[in-house]
Amino acid sequence: MRIFQKFQNELKWSKRRYFMVVVLILFIVYLASAIYHTVKPLPEGLDYTGPMRATQAQMIVDQTFVDTQGKLYTDQKIFASILEMIQRAKTTIVFDMFLLNDQFGQSDSHKQRLFSQETVQALIEKKRLNPQINISVITDPINSLYGAIEPEEYVQLRRVGINVVETNLTPLRSSNPAWSGLWYLCCQGMGNQVGGGWLPNPLSSDKLTLRSYLNFFNFKTNHRKVVVVDTDTGWQALVGSKNMNAGGALQSNVAVMVHGAVAVDLLNSEQPVAKMSGIDLPYVLIKAEPITDNTLQAQVLTEKAIQRAVVNLLDTAEKNDQVDLTAFYLSDRQVIGSLKDAQKRGVKIRALLNPNQEAVARYKDGMPNQPVAQELYDVGVNVRWCEHCHSKVIYKRSSHGQKAELIVGSANLTARNLQNYNLETDLRVVGLASDPIFGTARQSFDQTWFGENNTQKSVNYDIYASHSHFKYWLYRFMEWSGFCSF
Repeated sequence: MRIFQKFQNELKWSKRRYFMVVVLILFIVYLASAIYHTVKPLPEGLDYTGPMRATQAQMIVDQTFVDTQGKLYTDQKIFASILEMIQRAKTTIVFDMFLLNDQFGQSDSHKQRLFSQETVQALIEKKRLNPQINISVITDPINSLYGAIEPEEYVQLRRVGINVVETNLTPLRSSNPAWSGLWYLCCQGMGNQVGGGWLPNPLSSDKLTLRSYLNFFNFKTNHRKVVVVDTDTGWQALVGSKNMNAGGALQSNVAVMVHGAVAVDLLNSEQPVAKMSGIDLPYVLIKAEPITDNTLQAQVLTEKAIQRAVVNLLDTAEKNDQVDLTAFYLSDRQVIGSLKDAQKRGVKIRALLNPNQEAVARYKDGMPNQPVAQELYDVGVNVRWCEHCHSKVIYKRSSHGQKAELIVGSANLTARNLQNYNLETDLRVVGLASDPIFGTARQSFDQTWFGENNTQKSVNYDIYASHSHFKYWLYRFMEWSGFCSF
């Protein structure tokens, strides 16, 4: 009897030990998956720092604010410029846009322009007038809710032979490894069903499938906003922060338009995105123009190259230099550290931050900008809140007033946007401070900072100030872990 009981106990222990070994193996596999997809090699051509190019560059500013009578005022110059570019194109249009869906960002309180539909109609009309033109539209899978719906924009464009492709995000690194480590083991191969959604959707009235939610939590995005065309006067490109969705009418945005060799660099920087997604784009070679000390120059930056350029701009700023920053999201620790160091060196810094109370028509809790603003304010940085600002701009001018530098584009100043997780494109422009593009940058910032014509476009720091230690450390955890949408 004792022998039998001993055998039973050994058998139970063996089962427990076997179970623990299996659990340990599964955990190791999960952990290995999470780590690998965080550090795996990037597709060739990403994290790109282009050469400095002589260029003509123009800064285009959208303004959105509420006037003293409570009426929403909006001026959409960027969209007008994009429509003009489409009209002028000869043989090629490359249109890489994060949002191309008017369902996202709709407001019940304001009548909004349907930017996506207007864009689609402009592209369709261009194709009708010039059937031979090569038009490629690249966008993010969020527009189809990761396959749960077929956007009407896709249907209309494809009907006339325009190539529409959603970016294949699988080759990108994972910014949320806690979830993505499991996703790539269990769920990556799951299909999705158009029209099969049944779950609530925070972005629009369309229903989400479970698969859409599971995919969304990877927080991977093609966040670029790039338009490139060839015209009678040469190649032309636009890079900025504006999306093609109805919610864009409730935001202030900034873009830069460039001509010549740097526009070709932007075209060629789209090659790896196209290759990831299974399409071909024309590759163009162009002769660079000579550069002198007084030449306005521009440079294409993608992914982590943007972070390096922003940090370098801040780290090379000298005492009494002026740095003006406008940010929809600011949370990257390296950028914040450089801002604080620059402030301590005597650099004059002004920061216009979105209070993050509303994003894509859904209210949020002030993360991450409110706790970050507290950190900057405590070391003496001048901070104001800009409720409609969706721009991502950093502008530096030297204290002697001769040189200036500008970085503009799609990238929010967060780890997800700056550390090789999202697809991003920015332009860096350097030259004499007297060049019109820098005058526009300074004027648009001052108008928002100080207000004009009895309008208030920004508010004092105290209005949205946060003194919550809990919120600050929650932001730090979210930024570190990647388990967040910023």
